[in-house]
Amino acid sequence: MEINSKFDGGNIKYLEKTDSSNISLQIVPDAGGEFFQWFYFRISNFDKTRLRMNIVNAGEASYPKGWQGYQAVTSSDRLIWSRVKTTYEGGILTIDHKPDSEIQYYAYFAPYSLERHNDLIAKTLTDKKSSLIPSGLSSEGRQIDVIRISNTSVNTKTRKCWIIARQHPGETMAEWLMEGVINKLLAKDSVISKMLETTEFYLVPNMNPDGSFLGYLRTNAKGINLNREWDNPCINQSPEVFYVRKMMIDIGCDFFLDIHGDEAIPYNFIAGPDGIPSLSDKQIRLVRFFENSLCNLSPDFQNKFGYPVNQPGKANLKIAGNWVAENFSCPGITLEQPFKDNALNPDSEFGWSPEKAFTLGQMCVSGIAMTFEEMQN
Repeated sequence: MEINSKFDGGNIKYLEKTDSSNISLQIVPDAGGEFFQWFYFRISNFDKTRLRMNIVNAGEASYPKGWQGYQAVTSSDRLIWSRVKTTYEGGILTIDHKPDSEIQYYAYFAPYSLERHNDLIAKTLTDKKSSLIPSGLSSEGRQIDVIRISNTSVNTKTRKCWIIARQHPGETMAEWLMEGVINKLLAKDSVISKMLETTEFYLVPNMNPDGSFLGYLRTNAKGINLNREWDNPCINQSPEVFYVRKMMIDIGCDFFLDIHGDEAIPYNFIAGPDGIPSLSDKQIRLVRFFENSLCNLSPDFQNKFGYPVNQPGKANLKIAGNWVAENFSCPGITLEQPFKDNALNPDSEFGWSPEKAFTLGQMCVSGIAMTFEEMQN
């Protein structure tokens, strides 16, 4: 039997095997050793029996509550990822599965490779509404791709909407959602086309290409959590935030959406800029309008379950949504998706999936269009 994770986004350490029902594995921590939960590996050259794979350090992971009610994903072709029987007991996460083929892949969520990212960028740029904005490099020299989509030329009078994803690289559902965002922006849709006559969209599908490639959950190659760097990013430690933040300051921002995934909460939800020092009634009204729009547009979105609301003046301005809302006086929103199945609209075979994230991304664009209409009122 061979167990391997030495590929784009891979993460696992093979400890030992007594037989096919007792395979011991460990998740490898991010740089710095503080965070780990993402895993992605393949098994080959095994006998055609049921495998019992035990991740023995699951209880020490960043969010142990995330394992409760969680089911891992598996694929034999890396195209279709289905949920597989998974249990958590005594600090050990056990995946119990009989493989479908001679090579079987297992992951925390459906992976989103840098190769697929490059394909997404290339395909997007074939549309005349799209252009690649010059940006900086990550600490390991990977491109931080920023795409502009609009029917208008760069103009100081147009609205500027920024959507970023995968500050935390293991939250791959964020880039699956971004595919849906891009698909909707480029579709033949009269409402969206009208919006693009007065709006410039700036999209960063993967804020953390190094962490994505290295198979990290939450940090870049330097071990830095990018979503705690926005108040004062360092070009050496967090160049990803440094460059994107500088571009945002130069270009402007009227609406900001930061896409993430949550390990423990089995729902889609948003967190607004509640608690920032300069919070205005208009900002909160627009955030709630966007939230309610998504509730009406998508059967997978809700507003009852989420994070506690920050008390006045207590928001952490190191977080992207809060920093943007404070400095641009605009809606600054974090959207969270589940690693688990969506309890609002469950799917026993696939759980929360790339396809559902893609569809929610399309709905986000429609919700933004409705919110921009509301801005004019």
